[in-house]
Amino acid sequence: MQTAILLIGIFILWLYLGYDSTVKPALERRAQAKMPTGWQSILSKKVHFYSQLKGKDKDRFERDVVRFLTKVKITGVSCTVELEDRLLVASSGVIPLFGFPACTYRGLEEVILYPTTFNRQFQLDDPDELITGMVGSGVMEGKMILSKPALHEGFDISNDKENTGIHEFVHLFDKENGFIDGVPPGFEDKAFALPWLQFVHTKIKEIDADQSDIRYYATTDAMEFFAVAGEYFFERPVLLKRKHPALYKALVKTFNQDTAGFISEGFKKVEIGRNDLCLCGSGLKYKVCCWEDEYGW
Repeated sequence: MQTAILLIGIFILWLYLGYDSTVKPALERRAQAKMPTGWQSILSKKVHFYSQLKGKDKDRFERDVVRFLTKVKITGVSCTVELEDRLLVASSGVIPLFGFPACTYRGLEEVILYPTTFNRQFQLDDPDELITGMVGSGVMEGKMILSKPALHEGFDISNDKENTGIHEFVHLFDKENGFIDGVPPGFEDKAFALPWLQFVHTKIKEIDADQSDIRYYATTDAMEFFAVAGEYFFERPVLLKRKHPALYKALVKTFNQDTAGFISEGFKKVEIGRNDLCLCGSGLKYKVCCWEDEYGW
């Protein structure tokens, strides 16, 4: 009897002391090993980048999404956070870093979703300042704010060279060298930084002269140019390579990805009916497979 009580006590002590060091990491590894049912169908329909991947690359994207969601809290302010919101936020973060396997954003703790645009004082619907995304600093260090409608619009429209989520995560990627300055990580040395900034200045002059299809917001400064160019690189890489070959080549080196090599130009959203085969590859009809799970967390 005493032996049984002792064993039970040891077991309880192990649960108390060993969960964080043993059980929790094991559960996280298990979560990363397989994406939950229903997630693939949302990604296939909403995330063009993911839908173009094959085999091991698609598997890695899924693991990266799950890993992101185990590490980064996603909170809604005056709005609910659904599974699709979480997957689009995670995809926005995974895409810029996809060329660097196992890399994550240092210091990012939380992504906050707002129901509409906001201003620098975080007030909603200010007609004088319509911000759709922001990388936090100061008291907001470690946080990112995104307009929920803008996040969805970035993935709903595939041919406009704009994606708010990717834009803000390119800023965060820029910050990997310590601060956001418009100089891509790896270009910090003056031998690389000065030619890059001179190149950016030339491209901004082209935009100002209405001689470029790069979005005008890129003329704000070097930081916004880099983020806008990043959106273009991941949204319309074939067009970017054709119209701006030097910029495309620089971004291939920056993100370690040749996006024009696998992202098609003629993309159309995948529409699926309830009686069609499920996109997750189960062989079952969508209505009896991922349809019921698609919007559950």
